[in-house]
Order: sequence, then structure tokens, then C-alpha cells
Amino acid sequence: MKSKYKSLYWWIFSVVFTLLIAYYQRSTGPTYPRHGKEEIAGATIKYSLPRSCESGKDARIIIKHVPEGTTGELRYKRFKTNDEYAVLKFTQEDQNLATALPSQPPAGKLEYQVIIKNQNTYMVLNEEPVVIRFTGPVPAYILIPHILLMFLALLFSTRTGIEVIFKGEHAFHYTRLTLIFLFFGGMILGPVVQKFAFDAFWTGWPFGQDLTDNKTLVAFAAWIIAFVRLRKDRTKRGWALAAAIILLAVYLIPHSLFGSELDYSTGEIGTGN
Repeated sequence: MKSKYKSLYWWIFSVVFTLLIAYYQRSTGPTYPRHGKEEIAGATIKYSLPRSCESGKDARIIIKHVPEGTTGELRYKRFKTNDEYAVLKFTQEDQNLATALPSQPPAGKLEYQVIIKNQNTYMVLNEEPVVIRFTGPVPAYILIPHILLMFLALLFSTRTGIEVIFKGEHAFHYTRLTLIFLFFGGMILGPVVQKFAFDAFWTGWPFGQDLTDNKTLVAFAAWIIAFVRLRKDRTKRGWALAAAIILLAVYLIPHSLFGSELDYSTGEIGTGN
């Protein structure tokens, strides 16, 4: 019974740890909305500036709970171009201000600033322009299994590392499961997601420098090595621990960093920042 309780404890720890790492990766990535709040005319306004939107849809920008008499405008231009800034006026929607950035092709990016005015107060909500990237629509039947399998890969990787550290009996079994989840989630469904989003299955090494593809490849290679070593000799458990550390390091890199980016001058999709 004591062993069973210990195993349950480590599984609970692994789930919580995995959720925290997954949240960290998503919330620190360049596609996570930029949230904030400011004081204007004695009131607190809240905003969430999107940094990702599905291509074919305009990107809605909403400033919430603005005081009466507040107006605003949005300045934007195509990212990494010499375009002049275009200006959109916000419209009143109940107690909110709203407008929408025009849709761009997949991997196209816009940079924008939000300006709020009330009587003699003039405020730029984001002095540093926010960059928003547009992606092609990815079907839920592809995206959801991809996310789930990548979550399971990190979960079993964490559990494998714990099993190695505390000299449990199931290190090879968990290594095998980690490799399976990472293969189907990262190496099979990952490129399919990429194809739907940016019309390319693989933009990492040796064809490009996409960081998401490259870090997935490194992690997968580490787990292949760990699996092969443990299959030959179950005492070589350090390889599994090393693979778990590598996968953790991969997840600590913000998601979509140095991802696909449309070059407006050529119409080609390359790697951005």
C-alpha cells in the first residue's frame, strides 16, 4: 500500500508540474495576448491586445469599461515594411471601445498601437507596438489530439525522470510511452498542424530555422537514444533522465518563438522572431 500511495503522489506531482510548464510556455510565447490596465479620467480600463488570429478573420481589439467621453484610434502597418501607418477609429459598444485589424495571409504580421483620448488626456496604451501573426485555420480534430499528445509526452517524460531519480521499476516502460506520444504528437501531428497553419509540413532543420520544429526534433532524438540505450541495458537509466531534462528545457522555450513569418516583399514564408 505504501508503494501505491507513493506512486499516486508522484503522478499527482507530475500532472501539476506538467500543467504549470505548459501554462508557462504558452503565456510567455509571442502569440499570447498582451494584457494590461490603465487609469484614465478616474476610471480603470482593461485591455487584451491579441497577438494571434486566424487568417480570413479580422482581429478584434476591445478596450473594456471606458469612461464616458473616451475615444480611441488604432495605428497599424504590415510588419517589417516601410508602409505608412494606417489609422482605424474605435467605435462605442456599450461601455467598451472596439475595432478590428484587417485579416492577413497565413504567417502575415501586423504591428499596431492603441491610443486612448478623454478630454485633455492622451494615452498610448502600448508604447512598443504589438505584433500580431495570422495563421491558417487548423481543424479541431487535428489540433486537439496534437495538444493532448504533446501534453502526455511532457507528463510521461516528467514521470520517467522521477522514476529514474527514485530508482523505480518502470523507467523503460515510461520511456517507451514518452517516445510514442512525442512521435505522434510532435513528429506526425506537429507537421500537419504546421501545414494547415502555414502551408508547410516542416520548416526546421535541414530546410529552415523554425525553432518549434528544431526543438521538437532535438527532444525526439534524445528520447530515441534513451529508448535504445535502455532497451539494450535497463541499467542505463541516466539516458532517460537526460532526455527528460532536454524535453523540459524545450518546453521552457516560449512557444512559436522564431516561427513562420511572411515576407511581404517576396510573398514567401520564412522564419521570423
